Amino acid sequence: MQLHNDENPRIDRPHSPLSVGKAGAYFKPRTLSIRDKESLNEASNPKCVLTHRNYSICLADSPGRCSLVNKLIKSMYSWRGYHTENTVFSSHNPNRLTLEASIEQHIVGTLTVGLDSEEGLLVDTLYEREIRAFRSNNRKVSELSKLAINPQHGSKELLASLFNLAYIYARIVHKVTYFFIEVNPRHAGYYKRMLGFRQIGEKRVCPRVNAPAVLLHLDLDYVDEQVSFLAGSPEPAKERSLYAYFLTKHEEEKVANNLRRYMN
Repeated sequence: MQLHNDENPRIDRPHSPLSVGKAGAYFKPRTLSIRDKESLNEASNPKCVLTHRNYSICLADSPGRCSLVNKLIKSMYSWRGYHTENTVFSSHNPNRLTLEASIEQHIVGTLTVGLDSEEGLLVDTLYEREIRAFRSNNRKVSELSKLAINPQHGSKELLASLFNLAYIYARIVHKVTYFFIEVNPRHAGYYKRMLGFRQIGEKRVCPRVNAPAVLLHLDLDYVDEQVSFLAGSPEPAKERSLYAYFLTKHEEEKVANNLRRYMN
């Protein structure tokens, strides 16, 4: 794995394919063909923050790259029967950072980090009352949304890298205290087992995708501890926690510095 900074160290770690059985939360055992084959070569000025031997993760911060990410989201969501009219994002919102994972110049995964602001968060639509208590005493909340991964290219390692970079951006760069995420109830168990999320909201229908959702919460103090104990662990630990795939504290600070540079 290559961190994009002045030193560019390489960190080679074992690759573990994502088990379809365990990860029904994300992928189904079916071949999915995405018709859109537009190349990232057509999208300008990539800001990459991490490169693995078979994928890289950059910031989707230009109209061209946003267009490709939106096509992936719409394809993945419509495949699952979700509405997609309200899933489009743009590169102009300063309170949202979208990550794009690519393989061989094609986008295969994405995740958006939303920082709290006067506009609030997307999850406030259904769960403003539940989140209100977490905003007190100068604590900062953030949300994860628009997770989409092409099942032909999904792996635990790629999924962990997206969450890892979202954590670095929110926690290290912006001092966020808590993550929130809306997920389909049948997927909640995976987030709880592999990342330590806790459910704090009852099942409701998310109007953006017209599908059931529950609200999950993650204390980033807990993530700090898991990264300290598990980051870079050998293969057995990776079956129990995605934190075993995370960058070490030393490595994540280099990524954070690079993100700060890109944000300026």
